[in-house]
Amino acid sequence: MLSRRKFIGTTLGAGVALATGACATAPSSGKRLIVDAQIHLWKASGPDYPWNSGAKPQLPEPFTIERALPMMDEAGIDRAVVVPPGLNDVNTYGLEAARRYPGRFAVMGRIPLQDPKSAALLPRWKENKGMLGVRVTFLGKEAAWLDDGTANWFWPAAEKAGLPVMFLAFGMINKFDSIAQRHPGLNLIIDHMGVNNAVAKEGRTAEVIGHAVELAKYPNVSIKLSNLPNASLVPYPFRDLTPHLRRVFDAFGPRRCHWGTDVTNGLARVGWRQRLTHFTEELSFLSENDKDWVLGRSLLERLKWA
Repeated sequence: MLSRRKFIGTTLGAGVALATGACATAPSSGKRLIVDAQIHLWKASGPDYPWNSGAKPQLPEPFTIERALPMMDEAGIDRAVVVPPGLNDVNTYGLEAARRYPGRFAVMGRIPLQDPKSAALLPRWKENKGMLGVRVTFLGKEAAWLDDGTANWFWPAAEKAGLPVMFLAFGMINKFDSIAQRHPGLNLIIDHMGVNNAVAKEGRTAEVIGHAVELAKYPNVSIKLSNLPNASLVPYPFRDLTPHLRRVFDAFGPRRCHWGTDVTNGLARVGWRQRLTHFTEELSFLSENDKDWVLGRSLLERLKWA
């Protein structure tokens, strides 16, 4: 079976690539736009931003707008998608970042998925300045929502509203095959390739990556190559992940792969700059044109972030 890269090298493949834009080049300016597909921003719990009971942030201190911006500048990050953390279902602080710095931040907001009445929010979701779509999570007890019908209302409602959806479901990517098939107009984005430290320690990385690769047959599905330090069992530059990253890249192609960090998750182990140099310097299978797409252009195109 031909890989994506070998296929494009054939005469037939070259024609398909030209027709689909797979051979698109970087802007003539030569400046690579770096866009992080996922960061969390949060502030201390208070009346206008109450945390859920028992909520635990990824860092002991708030990761605020003022803290994030100089770190982004130091690492060379031009823009970042704010995914509000699971401290609550409040999107206000992410939207504040997008309002204050519209050229740097945009938001994939949280929604009370367990409440079907939330469907009424979706038609006007993007009226919130800086809001690009929705991010849903299926962790812990919420994992059952994929099987017990709790989340069933959401997929057709998001498709009808034209909202991109990022979804986090470690080890359960196979459950989204039927969702992608039934809702071809729904822009689905796999978070973190479906892999975390628990999946890696169980020796299931290849299996879960296989489930993600199966979804590449659906044009409405793309994937975030993100939170990699927590999916690797070895130190930077995470050599155990290289064959899996290449497998994902060959399946989805540069226009459906999105680099991201989830930088606050494991910040003490690996900083923002190293997470970027991992892609710019350590993955030899990526061409410079591939990097232009994966490190920013693909996500801007997918989320229609002008």
